Amino acid sequence: MILLRFLAILAVVTLAGSASAQPLAKQLFGAQKANSQQKPAAFGSYSRGCAAGSVQLPETGPTWQAMRLSRNRNWGHPQAIDYVQDLSRFAAKQPGWNGLYVGDISQPRGGPMTSGHRSHQLGLDIDIWMLPGDNMRLSRKSRENISSISLRRANGAYVNGNWTKQHHAVLREAAKDKRVARIFVFPGAKVQMCNDEKGNRAYLRKIRPWWGHHYHFHVRLKCPKGSRGCVNQDAPPKGDGCAEAQQWVRNILNPPPPDPNAPPPKKRREYRLADLPQQCTAVLQSN
Repeated sequence: MILLRFLAILAVVTLAGSASAQPLAKQLFGAQKANSQQKPAAFGSYSRGCAAGSVQLPETGPTWQAMRLSRNRNWGHPQAIDYVQDLSRFAAKQPGWNGLYVGDISQPRGGPMTSGHRSHQLGLDIDIWMLPGDNMRLSRKSRENISSISLRRANGAYVNGNWTKQHHAVLREAAKDKRVARIFVFPGAKVQMCNDEKGNRAYLRKIRPWWGHHYHFHVRLKCPKGSRGCVNQDAPPKGDGCAEAQQWVRNILNPPPPDPNAPPPKKRREYRLADLPQQCTAVLQSN
């Protein structure tokens, strides 16, 4: 409690000074051990914001396990927690699955993280392991040491032998939920789903190819209704996105030559509290 109050005071003091004198936002939000005592709300964007009134996903449930508990990143908007539990019940009905292993959601008050993700700042992003959840009684130690499995082959151009119909079913169910904005998964998985899907293909629009995401898939929820100050990502392009995913695969197998006129990549700037929505100061100050 003393640390929280100190950080809140520090945040206010530094706001009055120059931006360069402020501590990094990831230091302020990464130090928080508990949620803010506020009404649940998401402020800002997925990669530049914070979360008020977050709810903690219980470490253990009948059909889920929160993993890597030492990170304290199993916090999210109530809709995110409900979503995880709903999807886990579906997963538990799949052959060989008893539920889901859930990775990072967000820090107790969202915001930039001290390591890892650039997103996950609003309590609306959820990482779900590709490893089928068979044991729903893992010890804390096991959750630190167990690893997920990779489903990719050829740098993500194809799925490997770990891919199953159950992965397809879980991803399909995950995307069909109206709360979902998009799901990130490696390109080969998207192409495999495009090839295998024989029913309604509308949900495939939300399955988006992205680098990595072969040990887990990343669910991004829409801003909850009535969430003023929460900024949605643009909707995915119309259509099932299968042609785009196939282009990703072609580029993996036959990388295009580098553009000699391309500007050098800009180094990502570390955010300070002043860079975040104004509401984030109150989120930090809340007891």
